[in-house]
Amino acid sequence: MKPIAPKLVYKLLGACGLCLLLALSLNAQVQTDTNTTTGGKTTEVNVERGEVVFVDGNDLVLKMEDGSIRHIPNVPESAKVDVDGKELGIHDLKPGMKLQHTITTTSTERTITTVQSVTGKVWHVSPPKSVILTLDDGTNQKFTIPDGQKFNVDGQMKDAWGLKKGMKISATRVVEEPQTVVEQERKLTGKMPPPPPAPPADTPMLIVLVMHPPNPAEPEPAELPKTGSMLPLVGLLGLICCGVSFGIRMLRWN
Repeated sequence: MKPIAPKLVYKLLGACGLCLLLALSLNAQVQTDTNTTTGGKTTEVNVERGEVVFVDGNDLVLKMEDGSIRHIPNVPESAKVDVDGKELGIHDLKPGMKLQHTITTTSTERTITTVQSVTGKVWHVSPPKSVILTLDDGTNQKFTIPDGQKFNVDGQMKDAWGLKKGMKISATRVVEEPQTVVEQERKLTGKMPPPPPAPPADTPMLIVLVMHPPNPAEPEPAELPKTGSMLPLVGLLGLICCGVSFGIRMLRWN
């Protein structure tokens, strides 16, 4: 590979420097200023309320405030609901919870004003569409003439038809572009379902007693059986008396 000659390097650097100077001078001849002014703001608030009816995986079914049923499929895991200061996901929602979706839309009116200024000598003009100007650095540049554009020629305002070759002119173009910037803020909040109401204090309490029937295999006897009487005892006493009497008689005989 042959080394680059020093003279060629100097020529390349000189060409680059000349291009840079031409670009800077061209930018100096055509000046562009941009200014943005902000107007009034309008705010619109849209609120939607609904009650959780059913949750199945990432599918959510709501009953809206007007009574309609809305199915929201594939709720993302990143969606969160602010419930009493806690962030809940789709899997934390329960039937009966109240949800509120608030969308705040703010529209801001603004105007972007662009001012372009150019000064040069007329080299060629093709009214009413274009003009070629020789700028102060000696370069020629073609410009498109906007409708209704006026040029300052020695303190007098002329249109494209009044331009002649060699005239020293200056022109200023002002373009105003209105814009509307729309910003939206979304907020999703919720409330837990209310607990069931407690019974009044004066409501009587109902106590139910369950009576179990007796076991049919072992019936309870209605009356105790009679297991004895006085007749055996009287017979036993009579037998004893007879024995005593028989013993006394035997003793007398002896």
